[in-house]
Formats: sequence, structure tokens, C-alpha cells
Amino acid sequence: MEKLIITAAICGAEVTKEHNPNVPYTVEECVREAKLAYEAGASIIHLHVREDDGTPTQDKDRFKAVMDAIHKECPDVIIQPSTGGAVGMSNDERLQPTELNPEMATLDCGTLNFGGDEIFENTENTIKYFGEKMIERGIKPELEVFDKSMIDMALRLHKKGYIQSPMHFDFVMGVNGGISGTLRDFSFLRGSIPADATYTVAGIGRYEFPLAVAAIIDGGHVRVGFEDNTMIAKGKMAESNGELVEKVVRLANELGREIANPAEAREILGLKQK
Repeated sequence: MEKLIITAAICGAEVTKEHNPNVPYTVEECVREAKLAYEAGASIIHLHVREDDGTPTQDKDRFKAVMDAIHKECPDVIIQPSTGGAVGMSNDERLQPTELNPEMATLDCGTLNFGGDEIFENTENTIKYFGEKMIERGIKPELEVFDKSMIDMALRLHKKGYIQSPMHFDFVMGVNGGISGTLRDFSFLRGSIPADATYTVAGIGRYEFPLAVAAIIDGGHVRVGFEDNTMIAKGKMAESNGELVEKVVRLANELGREIANPAEAREILGLKQK
């Protein structure tokens, strides 16, 4: 079985210091959280960026400042910027971090009702456009899917040449408006991707660690972090992203799965460090 790739989603665009005071906003805070996660065993940092007051932004210069600062402390870590942005942003605004030519970036494969009147819009043409830009820039997309229909969309656009093989999926499970975080639904998504594809599971809230165990056993990979869950256990707030990663490492050790370092993660995912 392949070694386990752990991704740390250190801050997200929605979670705030009101949820957990250790959620990072500033460049220095992002570096702190990335380094703690990396030292604990994460080989990928999934990155959103904020202004110092916590406002989400896709500004290319802000991404560059944070990415450069993280790489100064963790030179070999894989940084995976998000192209999700925030509700209402244009396609080109969301794509700004891909202009920095990262090794990976996320590509959301469908529209989702986040709650209330908030709609995370990803039309078919948006997905095609993002796919074309990532191919043009030599960036491997992590195909974020919140439901089975989004896998179907990715597979159809792969056949049309907008997404290249081998594909790497991220099953984001337990989000309002998306698929639940049950083992039944994990099995459904897992059985719907090609045999040569890899996948990561991001369980939201209480689903984070049960789904991590399922992925560890199945041979998949795991994402944890403040973006998805700010608690280390029921009723106990996590002190850092590193603490969340450490828990996954303990679970993997108990289940006999070795942890991939960044070089091994690149080999598994077919990446070449830029």
C-alpha cells in the first residue's frame, strides 16, 4: 500500500478566530501553522489566504507573500493554493494564485448550496476554463468534489481533454448542501473514480477523523486542518493544525500505514517540484 499523504488545510476562507483563536490570518500566523503541520507529518499545505483582519482574498501578491514565507521555513513542502475564493468572485480573480505556477491547485467540479442564499457557483464553462489554465500552466489539479455528480462532471471533462490523467480527487464530505460524511457515501464516491486515480478525503467537523480512518485503511489519503474542523475531540478545541496532523499520524501508525514525506508525495501524485 502507498504511503499516506497528509494535507493540512490550515485556514480556509470561512472559519474565523471566533471559532478558534489559533486560526491564522497574517503571514506570520500562516507560517506558524504551516510549519507545525509540516513538522507533524503533512507534506501538502492547502492554502487560502486572508488579509490581516481575516477577510478572504485571492490577491496574487498576498498568496506570493505567504507561499514564499512558508517555503523559507519548509523548503520542500507542497503548497496547494485554493482557487475556490469566496462567493461572488470572478473566474480570473479566483485563478490569480495559479499565475504563481504552483505544483498543484484545487479545481472545484460543481456548484453547491452552502446555506441560506450563499451559492458556490462553478458552471461547466468555469470548470473547463480552470482546467485549460491549469494544463497551460503545468499545474496538477486536485479535483474537489462535494457530491457524486461532480465526479461525473470531472470524468466527462476528462474525456473532452480539459482534465488530464492520472486524476487526483478530494472528497469533501459533510458540507451543507453536499454529500454526507457517512461511510456509505465514502464507499459510493470511492467506487466512482477511475482505477488509476488517487484521492484524498476531507471530512468536515465530526466526520474528519472517522473518514480519515476509512481512507487510511482503504489506501487513500487524508486532509485535516482548521478549514474543515477546529476541534481535536468532542468539546476540546485544537491548539494548532499540527495537533490535528499528529492525530492522523497516530491513527496511521496504529493501522500500519507509513507517512509520505513531500518527495514521496510528489512521486505518488506525479509532481515535479518547480
